[in-house]
Amino acid sequence: MPGKKNRQYAEKIISALKKEYPEAKIALEFSNPFQLMISTILSAQCTDERVNIVSAELFKKYKTPSDFVEAPEDELEKAIFSTGFYKQKAKNIKLCCAKLLDDFNGSLPRDIDLLTKLPGVGRKTASVVLGNGFGVPAIAVDTHVKRLSNLLGLAESAEPEKIEHQLKDILPESDWVISSHLLAAHGRKICDARKPKCGECILNKLCPSFNYKLKTNVK
Repeated sequence: MPGKKNRQYAEKIISALKKEYPEAKIALEFSNPFQLMISTILSAQCTDERVNIVSAELFKKYKTPSDFVEAPEDELEKAIFSTGFYKQKAKNIKLCCAKLLDDFNGSLPRDIDLLTKLPGVGRKTASVVLGNGFGVPAIAVDTHVKRLSNLLGLAESAEPEKIEHQLKDILPESDWVISSHLLAAHGRKICDARKPKCGECILNKLCPSFNYKLKTNVK
């Protein structure tokens, strides 16, 4: 069970990031939870900017699960080609939409265990949909969240699901969704995996990784 000290430390981290990134939010553009799910599937190994360009045209043509199921696979592949891994993504989207129609009458369930039963929907995608589409408290662990959580000592694991649960233990539910966006924003702007800007980091006095570097003169 996490102690009070861990919760206070986590609160300091999130509070500092909120001040630094007051506009932090999901970068994907969508009109409803279903669109968000499709966009999140497309975002694997692809930038959010590219997905937004593709989805703007995609959702003009395909609006419902039935539209995607009925679409010829090669036509769908062509529409999402520039997001990469288009064959697997098109296949997953069609299978996902078919299961939505068969098992849920075409409506997305608001439950992570049910969402992850959909083809192409892992725990991260389900958490994105729950938190940003439905407003249900959830933490989406992407590569930024995974790396920064461990660097900052908020979590200690290489497994996304364990990181998710460790973060939930020390963060209030009201911060679950925003914490993913804050950590991702900081990872992109300052705490770059290849060349972190530790000298400019607002968290450097708190960061165990930075303090370790200072003590050992590691650059």
